[in-house]
Amino acid sequence: MDGDGGSVTGDDGRTESPNEAALLALMETTGYSMVQENGQRKFGGPPPGWDGPPPPRGCEVFVGKIPRDMYEDELVPVFERAGRIYEFRLMMEFSGENRGYAFVMYTTREAAQRSIHLLDNHEIRPGKFIGVCVSLDNCRLFIGSIPKDKTKEEILVEMRKVTEGVVDVIVYPSATDKTKNRGFAFVEYDSHKAAAMARRKLIPGTFQLWGHTIQVDWAEPEKDVDEETMLRVRVLYVRNLMMTTTEETLRQEFSRFKPGTVERVKKLTDYAFVHYHSREDAVTALHLMNGALIDGATIEVTLAKPVRCVYPIFAGSSLSPTSLLSLKPGQFSSAVTLLEYYCYKNSWALPEYYLYSTPGQDGKLMLIYKVVISSTRSSFMPDKVCTVLEDAKELAAQNALWNLDCSFLNGSSPGSLSPPLPPVSYGSLSPPPVSNSPGLLSYGCTRAFPYPLSPTTPQRLYIPPNQNPAFF
Repeated sequence: MDGDGGSVTGDDGRTESPNEAALLALMETTGYSMVQENGQRKFGGPPPGWDGPPPPRGCEVFVGKIPRDMYEDELVPVFERAGRIYEFRLMMEFSGENRGYAFVMYTTREAAQRSIHLLDNHEIRPGKFIGVCVSLDNCRLFIGSIPKDKTKEEILVEMRKVTEGVVDVIVYPSATDKTKNRGFAFVEYDSHKAAAMARRKLIPGTFQLWGHTIQVDWAEPEKDVDEETMLRVRVLYVRNLMMTTTEETLRQEFSRFKPGTVERVKKLTDYAFVHYHSREDAVTALHLMNGALIDGATIEVTLAKPVRCVYPIFAGSSLSPTSLLSLKPGQFSSAVTLLEYYCYKNSWALPEYYLYSTPGQDGKLMLIYKVVISSTRSSFMPDKVCTVLEDAKELAAQNALWNLDCSFLNGSSPGSLSPPLPPVSYGSLSPPPVSNSPGLLSYGCTRAFPYPLSPTTPQRLYIPPNQNPAFF
């Protein structure tokens, strides 16, 4: 907004929008300012009367599939239904049209969650439905192929030498030898921009640390669980255990402060879940046991994040047959199911999964799927391999969803498909991640794919879409 005329202006001083009067009326009504810079138009940030730092992480949502001729005068009133807006950022073309997506930052996380529930798949205009999902500025990178004899301090010093904005390095010890790391680390940066710049510098695959060519990828952000749900959690997630530590040892150690409080223990390799009868005892054990020494290993203890929300079904509840097409994309947690949903929605044949394998550098059999969608004459294969069959299929489905063009997913003719376009934002999907949250469904088993698939004897298996891969 300029100083004396009250118009919306861009970097070059041009009036950017064909509906200037409506935008000026919006600013006058709300008291918010508006300015266009770097290809985006910012409404607010901060809002009038705001005193203090910007809202914390988790307060921003991503909005996709916005009609190109729709602007803040129509969009802001819709999103204000969920709560007070701190900043609304609409991505703009030089022509003055919007680019089809925006970011809305609310003053509270509750308002952001409310907007997702209220407005995801909302019909913004007749026949035009927007998508709304949480937006997280990822500040963490996964760095693989690190020499296993390097300590956290050595990795931190080296990463600060080659990139800027490094805040911390997270290193996990080997399950079999606690004096060594696992060959990878997570590097935390002070901003998403710093992490993105570091990734750009390191990603080509030619960058070396200590004589090793490293692998770089975005770390998967930890999934947010609402505070009300976490207040009911009575399960502890315990990591950094020795492989030889038994479930009975864990039961004894975690109930030492109050015998009989542990309901059950489930140990998997070097981590475990400890279930308590009461929430109060779980919290007490968390404070007592985090950092404790068990069988020579210093353990880490946190509250376990629920993988999914379940609710009781009450007597007398009516159950109705439900079509898959009546659900919202946000109701699917599996990429495999979500890909089938889009195939049903667009009247395509269901995806076909072809399995390949190759020996890894450590002798393990590595698995990778190719996804074929015959109706679109397209196929997709991720650039990472897995050791677990179900993880490989989920990764392949997520990669296929990422590569399919948004406009194509919204129902355009399969005959118009061109070669896969560059990755695009779509809902909550992101490129196949490397996870730093082993307590949740993750792809921590994935590895960069330097191994050649044998052209003579590929291990190939077609699994029909309606079959459970566990039976093969």
